[in-house]
Amino acid sequence: MTEVLPGSDKAAANPADKAAANPAEDAVESAVDRDAVERERAKLREFVAGLSGDDIKSGGWFTKLCAQALRSYAGKATWEYFQEKYQGVPADGIVGQQIALAAKYAMLEGGISAGAYAATIAATVGSLGGASPLTVPAGVATFMVDLTFITQLQLRLAHDIAVIYRIPLDVDDPEDMMKLVRVAFGIKAGEVARGSLKFVPGLVRQVLKKYYSGSVLAAAKSLPIVGKHLLQRNIIKFAIPGVGIPVTVLLNRYTTIAAGRYAKSVFREEAEVVELAETLVRRTGHLRLVLWVAWLVINADGEIGDAERLLFQRLTRLARERHQVDDEELAAVVDLDPDEVWRRVDAEPGDLSDVVHAAERVAAVDGDLNAREEAVIAELRDRCGRR
Repeated sequence: MTEVLPGSDKAAANPADKAAANPAEDAVESAVDRDAVERERAKLREFVAGLSGDDIKSGGWFTKLCAQALRSYAGKATWEYFQEKYQGVPADGIVGQQIALAAKYAMLEGGISAGAYAATIAATVGSLGGASPLTVPAGVATFMVDLTFITQLQLRLAHDIAVIYRIPLDVDDPEDMMKLVRVAFGIKAGEVARGSLKFVPGLVRQVLKKYYSGSVLAAAKSLPIVGKHLLQRNIIKFAIPGVGIPVTVLLNRYTTIAAGRYAKSVFREEAEVVELAETLVRRTGHLRLVLWVAWLVINADGEIGDAERLLFQRLTRLARERHQVDDEELAAVVDLDPDEVWRRVDAEPGDLSDVVHAAERVAAVDGDLNAREEAVIAELRDRCGRR
């Protein structure tokens, strides 16, 4: 979020100094933060001004925003950038700081948008149409600035977290881009609208439920899945007269924190798998055999999970790039024959405890071992223990 959070380097680099900051410094920092949000909103107003009613209703705004949000950003928000900005801070600490900063800016923007918003949105969105930007009413433009700000903020936050955990993502690759979108606005992030009701006073909560389940969201039903979710989540913040500002501020903060925590859980788990692969490759003296045994363990139960797939991809990549081990015979296997793996194990001389250890770690990468995985490990231990 390097473009969204200027002026935050001081607080981020020295969080302990915050306790010693005086009110005057806090006021200056708050003014700097608000100015940064206003500048970003100004950029997004230009973006929204180029949208037509059809762009909003069809979900085309989201496709256009994704391209704009990451076009130049990915080149600036690199692992080297974060290492320089947060010298000596572990990845978890940097991620926590980024989530906190994003939540802070989300709250500031929510207050600004709600204060500027002066009309209900549901009927207006439902009546949108036409290909000309001139057909987008001013009230909808204000709504869309808030929506695009939070969408861009959370998309960049997910990108930052992936970068900090050293998970490679190519924003020009459609598969990587969709992965980033799924993480930034995934199932858990999609549950935010329901969970957010607990932040609203009891009397208002019943009204919100009525609006959220009623005709106020009917206009969103034709949107693509991602656009529909984001539009629904945003409409609730403005639909109820009299509670716009507090609801908008709290929802912006809550959805951003939820999105950040979900991205952290996803990319941190991937980082752990990548770290495991590097450890196994570094500690074994039988790399080619480890690859065959690992593939046997992964296929033991007939199902290959995401963590197992990522681990094996990383193992083969590290073997190829660091040790020039590129096993074409293994790569050509369609239906793995366990006897072929056992033949290779029996033919390998010397101590194979490193192979057993690697197999145990591979089996546990997706959780507790099942019966079939345990059977493979037991067979491997038996064969390696005969030496």
